[in-house]
Amino acid sequence: MKKKSAFLIAPVLALGALALAGSPAMAAGDTSYQANLQPLNGSTASGSVMVSVSGDQATVTENVSGLAETFGGKPYPHVQHIHIGAKGTCPAPSADTSGDGVISTTEGAPAYGGIGTTLSTSGDTSPAAGTDLAVAGMGSSFTYQRTFTLNADTAASLKAGTAVVVVHGLDPATLPAAAQKEPSDLVPSLPLAATSPALCGTLVASQMTSMPGGAPGTGVVNAAATTSSTGADVGMIATGGGLLLAGASAFAVRRRMGAKANKA
Repeated sequence: MKKKSAFLIAPVLALGALALAGSPAMAAGDTSYQANLQPLNGSTASGSVMVSVSGDQATVTENVSGLAETFGGKPYPHVQHIHIGAKGTCPAPSADTSGDGVISTTEGAPAYGGIGTTLSTSGDTSPAAGTDLAVAGMGSSFTYQRTFTLNADTAASLKAGTAVVVVHGLDPATLPAAAQKEPSDLVPSLPLAATSPALCGTLVASQMTSMPGGAPGTGVVNAAATTSSTGADVGMIATGGGLLLAGASAFAVRRRMGAKANKA
């Protein structure tokens, strides 16, 4: 009977071990960076972002919600970047040197720096694409995930702890009256609200290896972020299932043993 019990349980324990072995692990030299995005300029938005670096390849996964929803009757284009080369922080209210009640992109630059990488949905990821609204995140809530070649300056800033993710674009109606009439400091043909920062977060080294999201390279999905089981979560679920199955097998063996004992 002991042999039969071991025969039933052994494959289940092997399943659990296989599930653990299948959980993802970071390769030597790979690094992940994470930031919780905090609101600026009266924004009520929030979000989180992870940058996983392997060699010169970076996979950026981001979930944001609560941003300005529309612009000119269409989904609001939120340009976003990894800013580098400064203090690696988000600006304080005192950064509003003009006194108009809004921290513009240039006013915030002493804290977070210039554009190192544009988090575009397709094509160019260099600073040259920094104000291209056609490849911006769209709407009030979206999930962004894309893999691209990381430039050396941004890679160095990530390692130094001075890389900052900034998501731009405010609802003009939430700005002080004077600021609503001001042109953008980056693109004068646009209003100040269009390019001013709404979310900001410093990227710091992280032990996490994955965040919920779609497949790498898919760009922006114009929908609220949804939670999915990926990576280590799948391994843990499979392991938990294996342990439950092992318990069920052991219970079945005990029932049969008990039944035979009662007959005896």
